[in-house]
Amino acid sequence: MQSNHIRNVLWAVAALTGAAPALGSVADHREFDATLHAPYQGDKPDSDARTFTLTFDYPFSQTALPVNWRVELLSPSGKAVQQWRGALTLKGQPATVNLKWEGRRHARGMPDGVYRVRLHAQAHGDVIEQGWDIAVGRLAAAAMPPFRAMSTGPASTAARGPLPPSAAPAAASLPFTVYFANLHSQTNHSDGGGDLGNCKGAQAPQAGAQGPLEAYAYAHAHGLDVLMASEHNHMYDGSDGSNPEASAGAARALYQRGLKEAASFSKTNPGFLAMYGMEWGVINNGGHLNIFNAPELLGWERDAKGEPIGDTITAKGDYRALYSLMRERGWVGQFNHPALGGQFLVDGVAMGYTKDGDEAMALCEVLNTSAFSTKTGEDETRRSNYEIACNKALEAGYHVAFSSNQDNHCANWGASYTNRTGVLIPNGTALTQASFIDALKARRVFATMDKNSQLVLTANGQPMGSRIANSGPLRLIAHYANTEGRSVASVSIIEGVPGRNGTVSEAAATAEATLTPSPGEHFYYARITQDDGKILWSAPIWVTQVPD
Repeated sequence: MQSNHIRNVLWAVAALTGAAPALGSVADHREFDATLHAPYQGDKPDSDARTFTLTFDYPFSQTALPVNWRVELLSPSGKAVQQWRGALTLKGQPATVNLKWEGRRHARGMPDGVYRVRLHAQAHGDVIEQGWDIAVGRLAAAAMPPFRAMSTGPASTAARGPLPPSAAPAAASLPFTVYFANLHSQTNHSDGGGDLGNCKGAQAPQAGAQGPLEAYAYAHAHGLDVLMASEHNHMYDGSDGSNPEASAGAARALYQRGLKEAASFSKTNPGFLAMYGMEWGVINNGGHLNIFNAPELLGWERDAKGEPIGDTITAKGDYRALYSLMRERGWVGQFNHPALGGQFLVDGVAMGYTKDGDEAMALCEVLNTSAFSTKTGEDETRRSNYEIACNKALEAGYHVAFSSNQDNHCANWGASYTNRTGVLIPNGTALTQASFIDALKARRVFATMDKNSQLVLTANGQPMGSRIANSGPLRLIAHYANTEGRSVASVSIIEGVPGRNGTVSEAAATAEATLTPSPGEHFYYARITQDDGKILWSAPIWVTQVPD
């Protein structure tokens, strides 16, 4: 392949100059990327006008790439109010399109409400869809049931400060402690750890400035309770492709060193959980997924002697076999930045369902900030929304909760934006890898764009993640709390059917709803948009409705 030739030339130059090549992870990060930035509020207090920003990129592409895009503005009822279309050609550099919307100046019949801006972009057979809510007009806060914030982990609590008396945990809360996590990041054990002064993308494998210990210390100091160093499994040979000259023993030893460093940091910093594992797979004809608790390195490459560069051989792109191995070993996984099509193939079906995969895969990444952000003030605007793809996994039959991570490749672990994955562990239970994995297996997880917010959905009093049998009415309640005085602009309770492979729908637009599902299988989750536009997603609850 041409990309392999380029990579080999770069490494040859590096060998002669004694410097690591500036271009890293070429094959692994050659993927179409499109993001939509839709400001929640208008440019001025008395105006709905604002600018929507589209950013397109296809890193390391060797040819010009045509892109077709469409943006729709949808009313609260889902009706299209306005539409923009366009086309451009990517030529090795990102491209930006600014769409100025004049607000209701030319559409005065638009009522006040929460509207949705939706992007559809296509390039090279890849399709990206994402949508964001915006406020139009004056909105009253949504009615929410009384709920007081649950306790949080020591690092996130220290960063925020103590809860005000009105937000202190009480009877109107739930018996859990929330630990705020970033469950997707890289260090110099693969293609991350880039120094903030010159980090412009993925680093050459194992060439970054900072490793796991620096990452854990940075995350701890910046208010994270949990950081996962998820290193690309195929870069332990020091290459993003295949490097027969690598030492298989050294690769396996590096992985074990990472596990030991994580355990050591956790032990010396009680209340903080340092996790170490792998991001398995490649983007092209594959899909990335995290494995959180694997004590061994998986891979498909071999050195010049034929020795596996990894402890266990796993065939590249064989997700069915990987899921079976994960279930057999009790390992837990997360679908990372899932695409709408072409990823996680099983028998040629994208996001193909298997019983083993359903057991092993606990999370689906619903939101990611830019993997190559160098922001440290939590103000990154490049964000990707994968709710549609995660819904595809749920409709396929996967029991996954939503997570929100940063995929940091530069040395700003957890600091690029305010998003977090909230994990609920019973009060009185220490934060350990075992208790954390138990929580993931129970799907007691929510995704948030606001580190000061919490969201838990209950069904007949059972917490999110539960799988319940129900006869008669089902009482759904979205419990929300924010410790900084934010309110809720809109709330949706979403319903779907596992195994249907269809589309989800809104079951209610209120935080409390009583409904009687039709007989059979269902799932429900809550999505909340705050008054500042930041979104939270609860984990689903799975309901088997039994006829009376």
